[in-house]
Amino acid sequence: MDNIALAALLAASPILVAGVLLLVFRAPATVAMPAALVVAALVGFFGWGISWVTISASVIQGIIVALGLLWIVFGALLLLSTLTKSGAIDSIKAGFVSISPDRRIQVIIIAWLFGSFIEGAAGFGAPAAVVAPLLLALGFPAVAAVLAGLIIQSTPVSFGAVGTPMLTGIGQGLQSGDALTYPQPVLDRMAELGITEQTAFVAHTAAQVATLHAICGLMIPLVLVCFMTRFFGEQRSFRAGLAVAPFALFAAVSFVVPYLLVAKFLGPEFPSMLGALIGLLIVVSAARAGFLQPKDTWEFAPRHRWPSQWMGSVDPKDEEVVLEKKMPLVLAWSPYLIVVALLLLTRNIPAVKAFLTGPAAIKIEDILGTGISQTSDLLYSPGFLFIIAALLTIPLQRMKGAQVARAWRVAGGQIAGAAFALLCSVPMVRVFINSGADYNSTGMDSMPLILADAAANAAGSTWPLFAPFVGALGAFVAGSNTVSNLMFSQFQFATGVNLGVSSPETIVAAQAVGGAAGNMVAVHNVVAASATVGLLGREGLILRKTVLPMLVYSLMAGSLAFMMVFGAGLNLGTIIFCLLVIGLLAAFFTLRTRPDSPNPELLPERPEGETAADEAVAR
Repeated sequence: MDNIALAALLAASPILVAGVLLLVFRAPATVAMPAALVVAALVGFFGWGISWVTISASVIQGIIVALGLLWIVFGALLLLSTLTKSGAIDSIKAGFVSISPDRRIQVIIIAWLFGSFIEGAAGFGAPAAVVAPLLLALGFPAVAAVLAGLIIQSTPVSFGAVGTPMLTGIGQGLQSGDALTYPQPVLDRMAELGITEQTAFVAHTAAQVATLHAICGLMIPLVLVCFMTRFFGEQRSFRAGLAVAPFALFAAVSFVVPYLLVAKFLGPEFPSMLGALIGLLIVVSAARAGFLQPKDTWEFAPRHRWPSQWMGSVDPKDEEVVLEKKMPLVLAWSPYLIVVALLLLTRNIPAVKAFLTGPAAIKIEDILGTGISQTSDLLYSPGFLFIIAALLTIPLQRMKGAQVARAWRVAGGQIAGAAFALLCSVPMVRVFINSGADYNSTGMDSMPLILADAAANAAGSTWPLFAPFVGALGAFVAGSNTVSNLMFSQFQFATGVNLGVSSPETIVAAQAVGGAAGNMVAVHNVVAASATVGLLGREGLILRKTVLPMLVYSLMAGSLAFMMVFGAGLNLGTIIFCLLVIGLLAAFFTLRTRPDSPNPELLPERPEGETAADEAVAR
């Protein structure tokens, strides 16, 4: 296929089908992703000349990967269900209320800081799997909980899982085909910088990634709060969210400053983990002391007024536990502390990590004789650590056999709904990725690279502005910043060299930042996070809300990368960055004075004396 525009259109068709069904027709992922899988298979066979055997092997590989994702979701559901049945959730709720009863403060502390810490330790979708159920248990609407868990999967993601998107994604993504060394243009750039080791070049690039994230990430806590007060507030008020702007900015700075310093001086392994931990200590202490706290306390409308579309099938209040006395806070938090400890041990002790990802891993090689292989690290997965924590909770919190049995039954029932969507979406991704010259009869590049090449040809010298969007595309289809960087790092570096820029690694940094932002809309993440709170079938509703912050984040990163490459001045990058800043400031001051209006989604108050059962019968 000589026409690159036609090839790019065909390559984009599975993504377009999924996007249109999810966003325009509001179809559930259980409909959109099977359709996208069929389109990807047809395009692969007829357009790329991929054999049906190879397509089948890719589907099998995708099913194996999907089972690993379901393992994480099941572990998260089991841990939440166990804590609910033991009564620990009630103590955790009380603990957060003691810091601040204000929901705006709670979402910043739990999602932005605690979620970023979990991302730094585990990555691969674990933050949403922890944050969303925890917020749900604390009384947040299910949709609000998922949105919070997804929106924070931006700034910390590039350094998630102890730096995997940098060390593996960029480190291996820049390597030549034999995976032994970097191609000559990269080696030339290393010599120019006086760098002799590949890991040092990755650390150099990672410092630029952290710089871009540190600037873009300043807006994330305030976005979190404004989305919550606007879409789930009784008055649909941006003003209520903007009222905590000083505290939100303080929380952002408390994370991104140590994050940036760690990236520059200690390397790419610990920026998210240490930045979030330091931020937690600072922000929680400040909140307890009343620093920058709003005068009023913001709360959701009464639960009986919430519309059904806000709520999922998982409701921790369904079976409240009556305890003789309140569980100590440390004991209630002990399962999460166990998860954090296990994450740190398994990710930072080389012998343990080598065993869990080596002999203990399940390796399926040469599927259907195609050369496609897949390794499943079930014991290294966060899902296994969640299950271990749930099992240890039983003796720690003195649970009875009936409570344990009920927790497992609930978690098992909830995971069934997530299975079909993931078992279709991940195989589609593997067909999309496994379409390169090694697997097709046409000699064409893979579908992702064709898309990226067409975009680069169209953008020309303005490419740094668009580089993050290619990273976001990779994360959207692959569900991983690491995989996005593996696919596109060498392409982005080569594009920078072709443009004649002095620092082509800055284009790679922009790719990594976009790949992180793409996690907000990655179908895998949306389905998995939705499953933990019982929101399957409403993925389109969530995507329509997360796509805007993803686009703004990527555009800001692109404009900054443009200025880093070409300098600040009267150029496209500077103009767009200034317009974004002016637009955000104008929105801030305009929305602060905008009058509130009642939320039309909320149900009316019940007449005095009417019960929830009466209201349900009346409807």
